[in-house]
Amino acid sequence: MEWLKKLAALLVLIGALNWGLVGLFDFNAVTEIFGSAATVTKVIYSLIGLSGLWMLLSKYKS
Repeated sequence: MEWLKKLAALLVLIGALNWGLVGLFDFNAVTEIFGSAATVTKVIYSLIGLSGLWMLLSKYKS
């Protein structure tokens, strides 16, 4: 289960960095890499969101 925690942390970090790039430079790295309407992009955003939720819930569960 430790690998899941590390993966979730990595995805949340990627999401945070991406939002920082969007806010500071109007540059979205995820859509630049995978395309703006690609299903892959939606999956990545969903995984990042679920990772954040999982980290939040596991923080209060422990």
